[in-house]
Amino acid sequence: MSDLKITPLGFAAGAQITGVNLSKPLSSTDREAIHAAWLKHLVLVFPDQDLSPSEQIRFSEDFGDLDPQTSQAASTLHPDHNQILVLSNKMVGGKKSGTHNSGRNWHTDLSYTLRPAKGATLHCLEKPPVGGDTMFANLYLAYETLGQRIKDLLEGLEAVHDVTLIRGLEQREPEVIAEMKQRNPPVIHPVIRVHPETGRKSYMVGERIRGFVGMSDEESQALKDLLNRHAASPEFIYRHRWSLGDVVMWDNRCTCHVALGDFDQTRPRVMHRCSLEGEQETGRFVDRGNTGVTDRAAMVQAVAAVS
Repeated sequence: MSDLKITPLGFAAGAQITGVNLSKPLSSTDREAIHAAWLKHLVLVFPDQDLSPSEQIRFSEDFGDLDPQTSQAASTLHPDHNQILVLSNKMVGGKKSGTHNSGRNWHTDLSYTLRPAKGATLHCLEKPPVGGDTMFANLYLAYETLGQRIKDLLEGLEAVHDVTLIRGLEQREPEVIAEMKQRNPPVIHPVIRVHPETGRKSYMVGERIRGFVGMSDEESQALKDLLNRHAASPEFIYRHRWSLGDVVMWDNRCTCHVALGDFDQTRPRVMHRCSLEGEQETGRFVDRGNTGVTDRAAMVQAVAAVS
């Protein structure tokens, strides 16, 4: 008999899962219960987990194929397990880590790729005494509470997602910036998403959007501001205050999130992230079917033209 217990943590999202040791293979009963809770609560918290990188990988693979991490700079991946992105503010070789300020604006993971992540698991290894929380927004609720005229406007609308809009990217080492840009030219995704498992609609925006196809910069900015402000309404948010050993698992298909920088940056904050590969490509490069250009400078011009 399973000892697994599910305790809701918030109205919009969030549930704590206890009675399971993620360092051991899951039973089919526990795996099914966790999957159902994931779809219902969007963000799951497993406290007090002592996981090796290989154990985190095995747990993550119970819920989908792992993203191959081709969008990430090689220097930011775990040296022995390239399925894991190391989120750390520690110095590496006398330089700031390439992920020392990751996640500081609202985003959906890997939206700047052709295949945004299905979800992710994040394991807390080191944390500052206070601050450094992560906030998650329920984008089902954000979409469902929009007025009908805005919903109608979003139908068929597409957005340009650009890796260069990651907040703080310019503060990273030049080689990390260059590699991220080379690996991730701008892509276009539909704004409206239909969850492949629940069938519910949400919208994918965030602060890594350059603009909307067919709209001017001014029009795009106004709509981005409206949608982002609405999604970040307090009633749609679960705010996670990290404890050592926490594993947090979220559904990236119907949420966005932000990692807060409200902590003493001299204190270590280290997390290991496994990303689940998106079920299918939902996007296209800006140059494909739009301008025919292939070099990045021309792509940047193309982004401005369609946004």
